[in-house]
Order: sequence, then structure tokens, then C-alpha cells
Amino acid sequence: MLQDKLQPFIDRYDEITRLLSAEDIASDIKRMTELSKEQSSLSEVVECAREYQKLISDMEDNRELLDDAELGEMAKAEQKEFEERKPLLEDKIKLLLVPKDPKDERNTYLEIRAGTGGDEAGLFAADLCKAYIRYSENRGWKVEIVSSAESDVGGYRDITLLVKGDKVYSKLKYEGGVHRVQRVPATETQGRLHTSAVTVAVIPEVEDIEVDIKENELRIDVYRSGGNGGQSVNTTDSAVRVTHIPTGLSVAIQDEKSQHKNKDKAIKILKSRLYEMRLEEQLAETGEARKSQVGSGDRSERIRTYNYPQNRITDHRIGLTVYRLDAIMQGGLFDEIIEPCNMFFEAEKLKEAEA
Repeated sequence: MLQDKLQPFIDRYDEITRLLSAEDIASDIKRMTELSKEQSSLSEVVECAREYQKLISDMEDNRELLDDAELGEMAKAEQKEFEERKPLLEDKIKLLLVPKDPKDERNTYLEIRAGTGGDEAGLFAADLCKAYIRYSENRGWKVEIVSSAESDVGGYRDITLLVKGDKVYSKLKYEGGVHRVQRVPATETQGRLHTSAVTVAVIPEVEDIEVDIKENELRIDVYRSGGNGGQSVNTTDSAVRVTHIPTGLSVAIQDEKSQHKNKDKAIKILKSRLYEMRLEEQLAETGEARKSQVGSGDRSERIRTYNYPQNRITDHRIGLTVYRLDAIMQGGLFDEIIEPCNMFFEAEKLKEAEA
């Protein structure tokens, strides 16, 4: 029974509550932090579990009134409401019980690169970047521009953001792929509609202990930073390119004036990319690669179209179309697209778990 599966979560939550009030735990900051984090991770399941227990109890109590001469009709109406709520709540609980992705809690790198479409692709990369920043700020997350390379007309050839906050990766992990835009560019003199593309990669930040890179595996190249149109050009060799020799992966950072800061940033991003690459290799070895790439952020997969003349966003993976492109892009209201995508892919995980 579902109730039997839920009781251990409630018991553990209550046990943590008792532990947190103990004097020895209150004086142990590390232990208290661990327990608080565990309790927080259980809170949504426990809330739904208690709601489900009450629903089952109310249904049982209500059944005794179904044949009552005075209260029978009211009891039948309530029973119908209970029976409609029950499967919806059960589906929600089942989804919560699917094992969580250990990366869900992590800060996340968003790498946005102009693809096909020339200058227009770079301009849309800038627009998409601004929309993600607004979305992040709406959620109370902090955003740091790690590196950027501007295009000649004011957009970005590429830009990398580090988004920090609560469960960032869990929200953004399905944003990876090709984002296609259809609009009349500001640079278009004859009013023709252009189609361009931007790629987005979503990479969780990793701890140093998770990826071990030996010094002799890295090649560090330093060079002079360059700005747009000769502006903001450093007079020292502060830009850094770090290459992981065994894999050929390379990261270049020039945003900081300090060579050491640029090197540190580059190595952090490199470690995150290596971590993702190794996870993909493990999945391929176990035959799970294609299954896991459903909404995984594969850059070759066209996931979304932004059609400005029709004020439309379409997510091709789930068949969702929303005619509020202007509001979503200007106000960072990406939840109207991100939440349905997350719900769809989590539901797919549930199906896999039940299969």
C-alpha cells in the first residue's frame, strides 16, 4: 500500500525534528546543517503524505454516512470529491518518490552560443541571455557572467553564466539544446524574416573532489585580452586558455583583469565539462544513453522555436505552444515554458521507474 511506503518518510522527518531540538546537535553546526538539509528534502513528500493519510481517513469516515437518511446525499457528494482528489494526489506522491537527480541542488553554468544566422544569431543570444537573467532574478538566484565574447553588432558570439541558488539545476537542466528564432532582424533593410539558431548547454557546477585533474594533464596558455572595437583591451597577458590534454577540452576566460582569477574560472568550468562528459560515457556503456538524452541538453537537438511575428514560443519536445513570447522574454517568465517541460520529463522518469 502507498500509505506503508510513506510512513518511513514521516517517521524520519519527525525524528529529525526531535534531533534538531537536542542540545548536543544545537552545538554541532555541521551536523545541524546536514539534518536541516535532509529535513528540507523530505518536507514536500511528508506534506503530501500527511495530506494523503487525512484523505484516506476522511474517505473511510465518510463511507459510514453514505446510507444515512439525513446526511447520505451530502456524504455522496463529498465522496465523489475525495475519489477525484485521490488519484491526482497519488500521482504527485509517486513522482516525488522517484529518486532525485543528485545534481538537482547544484549551481549551474549556462553556456549560450550563437549558431547559424550570423549577426542575428548573436543578437538573439544576447536576448536569450537577458531573459534567463531576468528569470533567475525572479527566483531569487544570483547570476555571474563568467566569460563573454561580444559580436560586432552588440550581441554575443558566446557567453557563460554561473547561476547560483536553490535547486538551480533542477529547473534549468532541460534547457539545453538548439533554440531557433524567427524574426525580422534589426539589421534587415527589406523586412525579410530570418531564421537563426543559438545553442544552450546546461552544466552543473562540481566540487573539486569529484573531478581529479593532474597538473601534467593541463596546458595553460596566456595571451592579451581583447575588447570590442579596441575598447577595454588589457595591456597585460591576463587572458587564459586551459586545455585538458587527454580529452582536448578547452576553456578560455578573459573577463577578469587578473590572470589567476581567469585561470581559476577556466579550471572550474573545465572540471564541470569533464564531469558531464564522464557521466555521458558511463550512460553509453550501460546502454542508457538514448533514454537519458530525452531532454538532456544535447546541443544537436532543436528543442524550441521563438517566432516573433506570431508572438509564439513552441517547445517541440512536448508539443507546447504559448502565444506570450514578448512577455516571457521581457519579463523572464520562463516558468510558463520551463515548468511544463519539467513536469513532462519527470513524468517520463516515473513511467520508466514503474516499468
